[in-house]
Formats: sequence, structure tokens, C-alpha cells
Amino acid sequence: MTAFYDFSARTLQGESRAMQAYQGKVVLVVNTASKCGFTPQYQGLQALYEKYQEQGLVILGFPCNQFGQQEPGNSGDISEFCEVNYGVSFPMFEKVDVNGAERHPMFAYLTEALPGLLGKKIKWNFTKFLIGREGQPLKRYAPLTKPDALEADIQAALKD
Repeated sequence: MTAFYDFSARTLQGESRAMQAYQGKVVLVVNTASKCGFTPQYQGLQALYEKYQEQGLVILGFPCNQFGQQEPGNSGDISEFCEVNYGVSFPMFEKVDVNGAERHPMFAYLTEALPGLLGKKIKWNFTKFLIGREGQPLKRYAPLTKPDALEADIQAALKD
């Protein structure tokens, strides 16, 4: 059976990173975009990361240009935007597709494990997936769900 730790992705710096690097941590996977109405959620995500990083939380951002072409830039543009505007210090990855034939296999796995309103599709940018310390998908959150609303679930996952 495929597990979260079986996947890898390329960072914005072009390095391949295995999800196994996050084994034992609570992981929040988010598909992001720089020109979206939900983009200010970067601020809340960064706040969660700063608050819980020492306890074992890691947030992984996966830019996606599939929704309204709201992530048009290249890796350098995305990195600069996130750092300058929101002080993002959590790991960010190269642009991926989250729906369709070309979607990243990790998103196929996550949407299979945690279907949403549209079943095994992602509705929009800033859909979030919480993964436990053992790599088990725990919960999916809609784009409208603000990062601070995840805090109780993150705390519970960190205690496990």
C-alpha cells in the first residue's frame, strides 16, 4: 500500500525531497497560489509553523496554477513573493498539478484518502491536508478554512 512517505517532490530550489524526510512529524500539505483571494493565508500558515515547528509541525506548500491561472510565476518568482510578502520559511515546492491526468501522485493519494466536496478533486487553492506523525492522512480542510481554525487539530496530532 502506498504511504505518504513514498512520495517525493522538487523544492523551489530544484532539489528532490522525499516526504520520508518528514517522518515522525505532523505535516500540513497546502496547495498554494500567489495571486488568489486566499493568498493572505500564507500569513496564518507561517504563524502556525513558527508556533508549532519546535513541537514537530512542518507545513509543505505546493504552488498550483490550475485555478484561475493564479500562480503564473516561476520558482524564483514564487520564492521571492512568499519571502518578501509573508516571510514564509516553511518548505515550498515547485509548481504541481493537483487535479487531472498530470496531477502529482501525492495529491492523487491524499484526495483518495480524504475525498472532499468534489470527491477526489481539489476545489481551489489553499486546500489543506493534515497528516499524522505516522504518515496517516487525518483531515482535509476547504480553501475557506483559515489556518488558525486548524490549531486544535494540529495540537491533537502533535500529542499523538
